[in-house]
Amino acid sequence: MFQFLSEAVILCIIGGLIGIGLLWILVFAVQQSGSFDIFLSIQNVMLGLGISVGIGLISGIWPAKSASNLDPVEAIRSS
Repeated sequence: MFQFLSEAVILCIIGGLIGIGLLWILVFAVQQSGSFDIFLSIQNVMLGLGISVGIGLISGIWPAKSASNLDPVEAIRSS
């Protein structure tokens, strides 16, 4: 079960980092236009990654629980 949950969390962290990277590019573009002054703080970045981890845990619990109850041979045979 730990393996499935850690996989879900790692995938959500990667997605969160991609989203933060896109947001950073957007903030940089808006600041270069000169019309707005936007600041991206480390607290907001950590909050975004924390939400990504929470979503990974919530969405990974049910599949991890059901997969951990399967016999490995039966799981391979059914896929």
